[in-house]
Amino acid sequence: MTGIKQAVILAGGRGKRLRPITDKIPKPMVQINGRPFLEYLVELLNENGISEIVMLLGYLPDKVIEHLGDGSKFGIKIKYSVGAVEDETGTRIRNAKHLLDNKFLLLYCDNYWPLKLGSILDFYRRFGKLAMLTAYNNRDGGGEYGYKNNLTILENGEVTFYGQPAKSVELNAIDIGFFVLDKKILNFMPAHNFSFQHEGLPRLIAERQLAAYRTDHPYYPITGEKLLNAAAHFLEPKKVIFLDRDGVINKKMPEENYVKHWEEFEFLPGALEALSLLKKAGYQTYIITNQRGVGRGLMKESDLETLHSKLAKELKENNIEFGGIYYCPHDFVADCFCRKPKPGMFFRAAREHHLDLTKAWFVGDDQRDLEAGKAAGCKTILLDQNRNLLRIVQEEILI
Repeated sequence: MTGIKQAVILAGGRGKRLRPITDKIPKPMVQINGRPFLEYLVELLNENGISEIVMLLGYLPDKVIEHLGDGSKFGIKIKYSVGAVEDETGTRIRNAKHLLDNKFLLLYCDNYWPLKLGSILDFYRRFGKLAMLTAYNNRDGGGEYGYKNNLTILENGEVTFYGQPAKSVELNAIDIGFFVLDKKILNFMPAHNFSFQHEGLPRLIAERQLAAYRTDHPYYPITGEKLLNAAAHFLEPKKVIFLDRDGVINKKMPEENYVKHWEEFEFLPGALEALSLLKKAGYQTYIITNQRGVGRGLMKESDLETLHSKLAKELKENNIEFGGIYYCPHDFVADCFCRKPKPGMFFRAAREHHLDLTKAWFVGDDQRDLEAGKAAGCKTILLDQNRNLLRIVQEEILI
């Protein structure tokens, strides 16, 4: 399969949960940081190599058409399929049959997730199904409805249930859109007005033709006022860098010495200068560090927090501060999601600070750091004997 070049956006609903805002404009035209939310989606698709968008409209379609036009001012081709306001999502897709490529990406108009199209296409190719959706694992209750999920996904990625079950069914993720679809799915569509999610997906599941690409990266719906505010924070331009601590900022010490021997704590050459340069360049800096000494009983968590308080105080004296310090207190036998090389600490920071990890840097000093950074989607660099933090900041990050 060649790379997908077409995206289809479902944008025909009334947006009732956003009234009175949507009394006069359709939901995707709601303003986020002074721009229609739809512009962020168009920009995201453009960045991922999509060259054509098909907009599936119904409610107040002229507002969207007037703003986007043929797409030329956004560097992309845009076509339209306009149906009745009463049309369900499946009907809108079916009615646009003549506009659809053999393979296409399908999005909801009210969800933003930092798409990396190459990654989801690789998964789609390997799985060999007609349809694939993107599912948020929702470990932290960060889904649109808190911990409420609507998918059952097997370990191999096959979806076996969609919706809210009448009987006991274990749900383990939530659908966030970003489907990769083969046009052959139209063969499973009924002739009546129908919902793609609630009738189309169960039909695909029955034929064992639906897979799920799973993600832990937070996504941002715009279906309520509180959610609008979160999306606005996320979509604000940011410069973000994550740093391992021991071996990147300071010389490594035995973990049991952290509190008892604070005087042994020593910044590595160039570390303070590098941190100062990052601050001047507008970067938010976060620490990501494994601390198995807590899990092994070599120190108390309160002692570790004391260490970090002393570190923060010393940095403040140099006019430097961190956006946050994240640590895993578990030993490796705990098999937790936060201990590097697993990426859990990154996703926690992303949720708490509304960060786009796909645009963030991470600097570490060993293989676990490399694996964790890549799993989180960050641009990851390792120190070596010839490059300390200062050189990396000067030569790769601030260029």
